[in-house]
Amino acid sequence: MKDSNLTGAIAALMDEYKKAVNELIVVIEPISQHLLTKTIEPESSNTDCISIQTILTHVAASMFSYAVYIENSIGLKTVRPERLQFDHITPYISRLREALKYNEDFFTRYPNITMEEFDQSKKINTRWGQQYDVEQMLEHAVVHILRHRRQIKNALGKMKN
Repeated sequence: MKDSNLTGAIAALMDEYKKAVNELIVVIEPISQHLLTKTIEPESSNTDCISIQTILTHVAASMFSYAVYIENSIGLKTVRPERLQFDHITPYISRLREALKYNEDFFTRYPNITMEEFDQSKKINTRWGQQYDVEQMLEHAVVHILRHRRQIKNALGKMKN
């Protein structure tokens, strides 16, 4: 994001977001269609973690969702983009980049958004029960990518054994 006009916490977090997405892309780029759709956690009660395909569908959708939470917290009435599932890795890479750009574009339009909010009544309420301010939501978004990158990397390592 070095080419944007963002500064401070937003620029730092967006740089880390971009780095996390790029690191995820490095891990997933060589994945074949067979490995993409192969069941990795058959016992999982979380349908987002059954295969690399379901993980990537979840990750890309979440990237849009976090931005939409932030948009709606400032009064925009944004609808989450459709959750898309693909049978090949290339469209996932495109979707991850599209989601990152969506976030970058939002913060470019709203560079003075309040990042830290100490008033609990002004926090963003998530559907999973957490309350975040904008900074915490963006931090969560970055770590979410890192956690699932690790999960995918570990799954790929087990498939090789």
